[in-house]
Amino acid sequence: MQRFEWLRKGRSYLFPGAMLLAGVLVLAVGALPVPAFVDLADRTIPILAFVLAMSLLTELLEEAGVFRVVTDRLARLGRGRVFVLWLLVVALAAVSTVFLSLDTTAVLVTPVVVLLAVHAGVQPLPFALTSIWLANTASLLLPVSNLTNLLAQDALGLSPIAFAGIVWAPALVGVAVPLVLLWLAFRKELRGRYRPQRAHPVRDGPLLIAAGATLLVLLPALVSGVPVQYPALSAAAFMLAVFLWRRPAVLRWSMVPWRPLMLTVGLFMVVEALHAHGLTPLLAGAAGQGESLPGLLQLAALGAGAANTVNNLPAYLALEPVADSPARLAALLIGVNLGPLVTPWASLATLLWHERLRALNVPIRWSGFALAGLVAVVFTVPLAVVALWLTSGMQ
Repeated sequence: MQRFEWLRKGRSYLFPGAMLLAGVLVLAVGALPVPAFVDLADRTIPILAFVLAMSLLTELLEEAGVFRVVTDRLARLGRGRVFVLWLLVVALAAVSTVFLSLDTTAVLVTPVVVLLAVHAGVQPLPFALTSIWLANTASLLLPVSNLTNLLAQDALGLSPIAFAGIVWAPALVGVAVPLVLLWLAFRKELRGRYRPQRAHPVRDGPLLIAAGATLLVLLPALVSGVPVQYPALSAAAFMLAVFLWRRPAVLRWSMVPWRPLMLTVGLFMVVEALHAHGLTPLLAGAAGQGESLPGLLQLAALGAGAANTVNNLPAYLALEPVADSPARLAALLIGVNLGPLVTPWASLATLLWHERLRALNVPIRWSGFALAGLVAVVFTVPLAVVALWLTSGMQ
């Protein structure tokens, strides 16, 4: 059994490892020029440091029991009504995505809300689908919400508040429209009442208090305008120190997000090499021009299509050079953030979400997932672009 588990984990590293190797090869053979690689490193190392720190921190928060306490409170606040419980899960998934990133919602929020539904005797599928749709579609508001946003913030040179000032209207659409569609699809399952459940015991009170205090300090720091990697690294270092003091046995190397980091670094290098060999002019015709509503819709649609074809990160990296204004960059983010709801590989968050559901024995029918996601994308992406166009003074 242990050998099979080792083989399964080994297979999960094949694609990220291959992508990292591809990145190293394009640099080694000169397809990625050294000056371009240096510029790429200057831009992306702070972003990768943030990803590393936040991934480690959220794992430590989970070990400290923060998410279990939150779900226990949600179960009590729901007062036995399934619809109210679902709304509370919506709030948890949205807040987690906005402030802690879509991957946090996929990896940590998904299992706790699914188990919350199971223990309450409620159909888990509406809760599972809510978590992954919002992990993607609620990831537009702040730079920390999505790696693509961090790249866009770097390109624009904006503070987190200024960034939110550009995308706030499409970000609201990205939450509201999927929720309406989810309610229409699952309104029967979301009726009725659920049975109360027993609260999880607190394993380590001082550790939980330290984790909660760290989170309360971190969230405003992430929108303060200070480069986000510094508060994230500080918070992760502090929680590591607390765990070394209180529960060193739970610390393990698997808490480091090796696969996402390998995949991201490799994608950065491969796409940068493609840009060095003419990718931008090739895409310029398909991406449209200008900040008219048709031009923004064309770019967002291309971003959504590319995200579902390959993945939202390489889609963003490939199209960023043709998004040559704040409005066009926001339209691209609408496509690559709100659009990856159709294919399982469209975002890393969806793949991580499926891993969690498989471990919980919650089956997903991919044909149904794709059809529902396509409907959501067809409504959400154009309406979000219209909201951007109406609020950016271009109409």
